[in-house]
This record gives sequence, C-alpha cells and structure tokens, in this order.
Amino acid sequence: MEAACPPRERRLFEDGRFCHADGKAKFIYEQPRAVPEKADAEFPFVLLTGRGTSAQWHTETRTGKSEILRRLSPENLYVEIHPTDAARLGIAANATVRVASRRGTATATAFVTATVQPGQVFMPMHYGATNDLTYPAFDPYSRQPSYKHCAVRIERVTCRTPTAP
Repeated sequence: MEAACPPRERRLFEDGRFCHADGKAKFIYEQPRAVPEKADAEFPFVLLTGRGTSAQWHTETRTGKSEILRRLSPENLYVEIHPTDAARLGIAANATVRVASRRGTATATAFVTATVQPGQVFMPMHYGATNDLTYPAFDPYSRQPSYKHCAVRIERVTCRTPTAP
C-alpha cells in the first residue's frame, strides 16, 4: 500500500503568469518622492531600519522559532550611531540611550560604529519598539509599509544613584 502524499503547497506565479489580462507583470515607475519626515532641530537624526543580523528575518515569525537563530541574534534592542555623533552627545559604546520620535520612545544599547553616516542611526526592524518609532508611510500601489526612515533624537539615559535616608 502506498503512503498518502501531503498536499502540494501552492506557489504564487509558478506558472509564469501574473494577475493581469495579458498574464505579464506590471512594473510601475515614478520619480522618487521626498521623504515623508525630514530631520529638524527637535529630531536631528535620520533613523534607518533594516535586518539586524543574518539570524533575523522580518518579524521573526519563522526565525524566532529556531533555538540556534535566537542564540545568534542580539537579545536587546540596539542602535548604531556614528562615533562623531556619539562623542558630541557624550554617548559611550554600550551605554543605554533613549531614541525618540514624534510617535514614541525606545530604550536601546548604543553601538558606536562608522558603518552609519553622521546624522543617521540604524535600528533593526525585528523589535516592535523600533517600528513604534517609524513614520507610517505606505506604498500607494502595493500598500507595503515603508518603515525605513523617520526623524529621531538620541539621549543618554543617566541612572540615578539612590540616596540614603
């Protein structure tokens, strides 16, 4: 007796046809648009978001289930900041900082690195707190969120030492 095969998973566009009368894909080109939120005096940094490590993908709905990948990804939220900006703000490597936008704040560990440009900071998109900071822009055609750019400020978090009564 033959074993029953599991149902085959459906793959989009595997037949090479797209959801248009002629079966072809449609590429839409427009002139680049200005960013929806520019840095200013109150929020002087540009926050860029993206993949933090090769162990993290999107919202970790799959990679978060893998023990090995969880161990490879940073446990705590971090923000990459250029050494010049960090020095100007008095932020040392591994210091706790507050990243604030017009929509919220997040506490993160400072990662001082020249891999980001002065005036820009980077945070991985895999943490909910990162996405709470971003500007809710969407592509007008696909409705894909564009949580890649917004204005933020960075502040050192200073710990107060309790005083004796």
